[in-house]
Amino acid sequence: MAAGTSRSIFVNLAVKDLDRSVDFFTKLGFRFNAQFTDESATCMVISDHAYVMLLVHDRFKDFTKKQIVDSTTHTEVLVALSAESREAVDAMVNAALAAGGSPANDPQDHGFMYGWSFQDPDGHIWEVMWMDPAFVQPQ
Repeated sequence: MAAGTSRSIFVNLAVKDLDRSVDFFTKLGFRFNAQFTDESATCMVISDHAYVMLLVHDRFKDFTKKQIVDSTTHTEVLVALSAESREAVDAMVNAALAAGGSPANDPQDHGFMYGWSFQDPDGHIWEVMWMDPAFVQPQ
């Protein structure tokens, strides 16, 4: 792929109850692509190039020969999302907790970067972070 070419990312997560997951993430402000949604899966839109496929366990098993991790006791992946400000970090995590999520880690403030995390109803950890744009050097 040539430099500067944009890629899309599709993160796949196994969920126990698709309706519960859709309800939870809808309360956080996410939308879903109906074209890639049925009773076993849905496509949650993060941005124009980032998506999360939420798949019930039986459907998720179609894509792997490995055992599905119990995300309530083990961590396979940490999903990190950027936020526009420190306040936006707090707003998303507080919305997640109010919608039935649970705390993952305490807020971390490094001055130039601030983050806080939550667990969704299936135990997947979502880190929400803000980084001061003045700190990031152009590449």
